[in-house]
Amino acid sequence: MRAHNYRAVKGQPYTRKKFVKGFPPPKITKFTMGDAKTRFEYEAKLIALEKAQIRHNALEAARIATNRLLNLKLSESYCLRILPYPHVILRENKMIFGAHADRLQDGMRRSFGKPIGTAARVKPNQTIMTVNVNANGIEVAKAALKRGSAKLPIPCRIVIEKTLEIEEVKTP
Repeated sequence: MRAHNYRAVKGQPYTRKKFVKGFPPPKITKFTMGDAKTRFEYEAKLIALEKAQIRHNALEAARIATNRLLNLKLSESYCLRILPYPHVILRENKMIFGAHADRLQDGMRRSFGKPIGTAARVKPNQTIMTVNVNANGIEVAKAALKRGSAKLPIPCRIVIEKTLEIEEVKTP
């Protein structure tokens, strides 16, 4: 099956892993990369423009593409976060085509399908990835997020925001 078949959000999410036997674990395992403890001046966000399901391997490909450019240009002076988690379990009713295939398949009879992967459901204007950088890394963060958005099945936009510095108020 092609990934295009799983992009549309249809029906209730199928997420109860307790009842599903033998589903593959998500390929994406790291959700925070870089220096997570340091405070940075700017935050670049990759925001979804449409409602869709993003498969776990698309999230992993976007993470690798974004992280590779950030690590190459900024070494460790950034923090990349992937926000959605692939909870929804995807199923496929396998059909066999070719000679003598009529003996091996039943069509739509008992067509519930076997688990083949997981996906994350995103809504319009939901943040998919954030990159925290200082002023010298804004252009690199934009380029990295643009490279990562090419791996995702939906159109996205990039927003740069200045993070709010919380200063401690001294009481007399």
